[in-house]
Amino acid sequence: MHSDEAYSAVINRILSGGADFAEIFLEERYTGSINMVQGEVEGSVSGKLFGAGLRAFKGTRSIYAYTNELSLDGLMKVAERLKAVISQDRVADSVIDFRNEEFVDVCPVLFSPNNVPKKEKVRVMQLAHEGASTFAATISQVVVNFIEYDQNVWIYNSEGVKAQDRRVRTRLAISAVATKDGQMESGFYGPGAAMGFEFFNMVDPRAAGERAARIADRMVRAEFAPAGRMPVIISNEFGGVIFHEACGHALEATGVAKGASVFSGKLGQKIANECVSAVDDPTIPNAWGSANVDDEGTPTRRNLLIDKGVLKSYMIDRLGGIKMKMQPTGSARRQDYTFAPTSRMSNTFLLPGEYYPEEIIAATDYGLYAKSLGGGSVMPSTGEFNFAVKEGYMIEKGRITRPVRGATLIGKGNEVLTKIDMVGNDLERGQGMCGSISGSIPADVGQPTVRVSELIVGGRN
Repeated sequence: MHSDEAYSAVINRILSGGADFAEIFLEERYTGSINMVQGEVEGSVSGKLFGAGLRAFKGTRSIYAYTNELSLDGLMKVAERLKAVISQDRVADSVIDFRNEEFVDVCPVLFSPNNVPKKEKVRVMQLAHEGASTFAATISQVVVNFIEYDQNVWIYNSEGVKAQDRRVRTRLAISAVATKDGQMESGFYGPGAAMGFEFFNMVDPRAAGERAARIADRMVRAEFAPAGRMPVIISNEFGGVIFHEACGHALEATGVAKGASVFSGKLGQKIANECVSAVDDPTIPNAWGSANVDDEGTPTRRNLLIDKGVLKSYMIDRLGGIKMKMQPTGSARRQDYTFAPTSRMSNTFLLPGEYYPEEIIAATDYGLYAKSLGGGSVMPSTGEFNFAVKEGYMIEKGRITRPVRGATLIGKGNEVLTKIDMVGNDLERGQGMCGSISGSIPADVGQPTVRVSELIVGGRN
């Protein structure tokens, strides 16, 4: 690390080319992972990453460059390249008075995972393997992954922002395969948090393994799902991936500012049923997608996106804010220093409603119960989506009956919001990795149990 005066000089070098704004993002990151197949450790990888990303704005134009040469000379060389691209020389040699962004740490860490002996991590993985492999005779393969990282970032900009944040994350991911009568089905569960190794005081590894195996075992015994239009009840927790993918991305300033979102220009308008409210909240203590400041140094805050069906806010980064003439919401994120930040989700979920899940099921004469969702595809400009149901059941006469497999949910995100007619009181969040133009980042998805009055279900009969 260099002095504030040194970073001020780098920023002034960029500004001397005519930029309106300049920024330095510095990163130091430790990453580690262990892979276990069939109860045996197959490999482990760990390493450190150091680098810096420099960015300049001229109007709504953005230029970004990065380097792993962190000496002052190295940073100045990158600054010179940015200056050359901006190429409108002006005098800019003032000392920038950096102000520290102060906050109460929402993600305190007790035990840094990189300081925990490998044997302790392997012990946790073995418990998860045992939970999955002994769940049922159908389970033929179990893969367990332990993932950890410890990231420190420092952010300086020409407006005097000086911010530092530490992000530690720990995750256990279990994949189980069940085989029966020549058929194979898989199950997955991957809990994680912005915590150190103390995470495993909250999560039972054996139960996590059992959960992955249960999905695989149930589905390999299931018949194929029927096809057609029908009511669909989507379970809590990872069911929120539909809102995340089909609606959440369309509320990010990256697309909204270009008019490439179905929600562009709809602020203050009703876009969902009155029972639907949603937030993006990176301030939840130790949640998987939480941080104290975003990757532009803006303090994070709870962002009410939809309130009783009305669109209240977007997720806005600095550049998106310039284009939209709106203030940033602390939503700028990036995978690492090799990516320029852009507006992204953090912990995004539907808020709980008034119904018990059992009431929602009892009120549904016939339909599909999507207990767990898998991968899918989304067209952000239209909101059209297609999601696989990893664990599904039929609802008949107000009861969950037989398990079904092979179902897909097909629809449009903006239309689904208007068709949600019952919202449960059982909010839960699940963890995942979200990919977009600024790389892959940890993000929580979530919701209570909800009923969509009608969706197209793809099936086989």
